Amino acid sequence: MDKFRNYDIEFSGLKNGKHEFRFEIDKKFFQLFDTEQEFTEPKIVADILMDKHTTFLELWIKTSGTVNLVCDITNENFDHPIEHEIDVLVNFGEEYDDSNVDVITIPKTNHAFNASQLIYEDVMLSIPMKKVSPNISDEDFEILEKFSPQDIVEEEPVIDPRWEALKKLKD
Repeated sequence: MDKFRNYDIEFSGLKNGKHEFRFEIDKKFFQLFDTEQEFTEPKIVADILMDKHTTFLELWIKTSGTVNLVCDITNENFDHPIEHEIDVLVNFGEEYDDSNVDVITIPKTNHAFNASQLIYEDVMLSIPMKKVSPNISDEDFEILEKFSPQDIVEEEPVIDPRWEALKKLKD
């Protein structure tokens, strides 16, 4: 987890109340995760508002910016806006536990909370499943309509005659 330490939120020594943190998210951030990304040229800011309480932390993580995607229809690159927000409650306990979606438990001995995974998930939730450029033309849509799935007629599957013979034995 050492490679993610730049995304630590140091809460030890802070007074109870609200504190703001800001992280610049670029290509280097996503290279820390050993996964292939569906986008390039990320220019994202993660703003985190932390409300520190005696026994827990409240985090509001808002990511905003742009990433470059490839259109599923035209195969052209386009900038897609990133805008997403998640809220998380951080409790203190005996050991780390993130099995609950809205509540993360960290050891009481921790003095910082690493937000890298939450930032990563926040950005990934902003990437659409279907990537369609806002610059797509009416001509592109007409071409798509010509090849719509409802026009494709499926042929009856050809059954191997040996299977037919075996079916007769069963009856």
